[in-house]
Amino acid sequence: MTRTLALIHTSPMLVPAFGTLCARILPEWKIFHMVDESLIRNTIASGRLDKPTTRRLVAQIQSAFEAGAEAVLVTCSSIGPGIPVARQLFDGPIFRIDEAMAAQAVSIGRRVGVLATLSTTLEPTIQLIRGTAAAQGHDCEVISDCCEGAFEAVLRGDTETHDQLVRASLDTLMPQADTVVLAQGSMARVLAAIPPEMLSVPVYSSPELALQQIRAAL
Repeated sequence: MTRTLALIHTSPMLVPAFGTLCARILPEWKIFHMVDESLIRNTIASGRLDKPTTRRLVAQIQSAFEAGAEAVLVTCSSIGPGIPVARQLFDGPIFRIDEAMAAQAVSIGRRVGVLATLSTTLEPTIQLIRGTAAAQGHDCEVISDCCEGAFEAVLRGDTETHDQLVRASLDTLMPQADTVVLAQGSMARVLAAIPPEMLSVPVYSSPELALQQIRAAL
């Protein structure tokens, strides 16, 4: 029996990358994508994930299950705080893109660097890191940075500027931390382009770790 995973995105730019990853990590699964850019745009406008947007996220997850999904992956970290709400309402497994990454990072070292291109992603990721560390019984110091201008660049289609800004911020953050996480799935492309020997500490991005988590869990 073919298993089915729905991926909920807030940008159509993520669809090809996740399609490629799913084909490699979950080749036996049927995958379908749902995109709603207004989820992230409204969150940015509000400065946080508010109740109306949380309700709309829950509605998207409901739609995914009604369409036949066995499990749902929400690929946007900015709206990740809405997932505990959804988990109270649905029996099917709902995965948050950055949970596996957070667990990996806090198991590596006490000083965790968090790099984001949006403030609305930075704060939820910091809280996730701290909560994960507390659940594992680890002390944790979070060192964070937001790459100003990078998100706007990628919206313009200027991925080169985005990648340069993220790389520069990563180079600054690595000497201060035991490990670094890239808070948004869209930043994974930057990590993939860096030779491993250029990384002074372990650096993690969320997409591949999330799909591996789904494979292990299900």
